[in-house]
Amino acid sequence: MGRRMILCLDSGNTRIKWGVHDGSAWLEQGAASQGDDTALPGLMQRWPMPERILLANVAGAGAVAHIRQQLASWAPLVREVLSTARCAGVANLYRFPERLGVDRWCALIGARTLTGDACLVVMAGTATTIDSLDAAGNFLGGLILPGQELMRRALARDTAALPLADGEWAALPRCTEDAIVTGAIEAQVGAIERAFARLPGEKKTCLVSGGNADVLLGRLAIPCAGAQNLPLEGLLRIGRGP
Repeated sequence: MGRRMILCLDSGNTRIKWGVHDGSAWLEQGAASQGDDTALPGLMQRWPMPERILLANVAGAGAVAHIRQQLASWAPLVREVLSTARCAGVANLYRFPERLGVDRWCALIGARTLTGDACLVVMAGTATTIDSLDAAGNFLGGLILPGQELMRRALARDTAALPLADGEWAALPRCTEDAIVTGAIEAQVGAIERAFARLPGEKKTCLVSGGNADVLLGRLAIPCAGAQNLPLEGLLRIGRGP
């Protein structure tokens, strides 16, 4: 089993996500906070050495060094994936393809493995990214905006009278806490629905991944579905090769 296994690592701003795949199915997926010193050594205790380790990292060089340190004897297997002009049936039309966040690139490739239709690829985490993928596999461009938590914290930090809100979504908010939470959610939903309207093609869908996916899925008025750990799906596709 060890020779067929691929370990995929998605190193984000606040968390690191992993998936262990045996060539047929995911054997384990999980997540831990950045800087956790137990998660990756725990993987080494539970599983045999994989054939390949694919890493997508947006958390800086220090995070890569920490990951390699935690993986110890597995570290030489780590291949850090970078954004390119083309991979796995997806063409990167960014002005400078190498500057596209590798988590977004892997999510686009992951989405392409799930659908051949035009697709809006949403990653709802610390930041929310909204990327357009046409039916031919061209990444047309995308949006980046603060995630819901960042929006709430910005209001609490940069205004004198608004709290760090712990409210709930409401169609017509009648308290400040609900107004802030609702505003943050509606900003995300509105941006997604506007981007979806611009996505070319009659047959199209929206895939939503990330820690805040469920909140957005409950409010979107477009064809949409949850897609757990899209960057891991993309890393797996890259790891399998052409």
